[in-house]
Amino acid sequence: MADFAILLDDLDVAMRLGIHPHEQVPQRVRLSVRLTVDYPLAPSADAIDEVLDYDTIRDGIRALADGPGFALQETLVEAIAAQCLSDHRVREVRVRSMKLDVYPDARVGCEIVRNRASHAA
Repeated sequence: MADFAILLDDLDVAMRLGIHPHEQVPQRVRLSVRLTVDYPLAPSADAIDEVLDYDTIRDGIRALADGPGFALQETLVEAIAAQCLSDHRVREVRVRSMKLDVYPDARVGCEIVRNRASHAA
């Protein structure tokens, strides 16, 4: 078994996220995902079909961002984690979201870690 960390870091999207009236319009959100992926063997053919394609993760996040939105960052990161864990090779996922423009002096965010066992529960 070969373990790899797959990273998608600092993906900026515009999306509806929040409970306040002014948050019903898209705002900037930065998302980062770290996945621990198990492959039966280390990739040897240097071919994308041997590994988890970054495009799958990025496209899934962009689809969520283009959707109706979320009231809570907690709900958003759970949805991203569930998408990632739908690939049987993903053993664990860490998802972080940051609202970039809520305060002039700080960013606010949420981070979770989910694994195959917590996803199945």
